[in-house]
Order: sequence, then structure tokens, then C-alpha cells
Amino acid sequence: MPSILFELKENIAIVRLNRPDKFNAFNREMALLLQEVLDTCAADPTVRVIFLTGEGKAFCAGQDLAELTGEDAPGFEKILSEHYNPIISRIRNLAKPVVCAVNGVAAGAGANLAISCDIVVAVETASFIQAFSKIGLIPDSGGTFMLPRLVGFQKATALMMLGDKVSAAEAERIGMIYRVLPVDNFEAEAFKIASALAGLPPKGLAYTKEALNASFGNSLDQQLSKEDSLQLKAANTYDYKEGVQAFIEKRAPQFRGE
Repeated sequence: MPSILFELKENIAIVRLNRPDKFNAFNREMALLLQEVLDTCAADPTVRVIFLTGEGKAFCAGQDLAELTGEDAPGFEKILSEHYNPIISRIRNLAKPVVCAVNGVAAGAGANLAISCDIVVAVETASFIQAFSKIGLIPDSGGTFMLPRLVGFQKATALMMLGDKVSAAEAERIGMIYRVLPVDNFEAEAFKIASALAGLPPKGLAYTKEALNASFGNSLDQQLSKEDSLQLKAANTYDYKEGVQAFIEKRAPQFRGE
């Protein structure tokens, strides 16, 4: 079986990490294949939303340590520059929403992969662990960038240095994720969020993501200018005009992504 499963359903690309016997830990094959799938999603106009989840009991246990210690180990420089960093960059720069459905433990790079996505939900039995300090490493895969912005500097520092396990409920409480969902019908409930996004104007969502990304490095005045330019683009789309007209006519809008 391939280490990444992919299917297209209702304009939603369903992407599954598929090494369940290894708790979906990353090896080189899976990292490179995930990049290919994300590139396919970016290029396909029929894909409006990406729905990322894991097969089996775990979402992702991070790096497969067996690969690190093998005879042909790729080394940290290659793993970071060719595996994880390109994945995180693709997710953040993809002009489409990425919904992450955390179906189990998300540890190390797996936790940071999850929180790099646009909307993160987790099953109530899931947990998040910044496991790096336990083996003398630092958090990677964008974790030191994303986590402090989600939960604050103090909380992020403690979670990364102590390696505390964070329950799904606690992750929601501190703002690490959007929502906790019950075990029963978890994926179906998570998929509803992706479906809702797929029914919204794609360009408006893409511009929203672009504005949020820009906010990481902008001053207030720069961000206001960015909002101005993107709002002008949004106001010139067919979908904006259709949304307003549908509101006036009290009917459901038919968005085209134009």
C-alpha cells in the first residue's frame, strides 16, 4: 500500500497518512509522496479544500527513528530541507484551506504538521506532544514559529521544553486547535467542516489565507495595506457579485471560484 492515500470527493482532496503499523511516522517515501500530493492539489482547480488525516490509531508519531539510525540514514540536513520544511511551506502557501483531522496521537513533527494547517480538529482521545526535548533535539517543522503564536510564548516554551502531553480538550482550551469532536462519527463530523469550506468562494478563502500569512511579518500599517489590496481583488470576483445578489434575492449562492 502507498504511504499516502488520496481521493477526491465533492471538491475535497482527502489525504491520509498511511503507515498505521508505524503510527504514521514519516520516512523519506512518505514525506516526498505527501509533497507530490500537495502539489497535485495546488494545481487541480477542482480541488477546493484539502482534508488531512491519518490511518489507524495515530495521526502521526513524527519521524520514523528507524530511518535515522539505519545504515543509509539520510541525516538531519536532508530530512529537514527535503522532507519537513517543504511540506510545511506547501501547506502554508497553498491557496486553499487545509483541514487537519487529528484522529489520534500527534507527536513531534506530527504535532507541528497538524498545527501548520488552517483549521485543526481532534478526536477527544487524541493528544499532542512536543517530544523533541526527550531525545535532545529542538522542535522543528515550523513548531517554534506556529506554537507560540497559537498558545503564547510562555505556554509554548513549557510545552516544548518539558514535552508535556496535551489532551485534545486542553489543546482546544488553550487555542492550539479549533475544536474537539467525539469519537463517534469523528471523521464524518470533521469532514462537514471541509464540506462547508468547499461551498464557500475559493478566491475569498485564498485571499484570507494570504492575509493571515502576511500578518506574521507585517506591521499594522503594512497589514492594513495588504487587506486593502486583497479586498479589492475579492470585490472584483464573480463570486462576490453572486454572493451579494443571492443575499438580495434570498436564495442559495452558486459560487464558481471566479
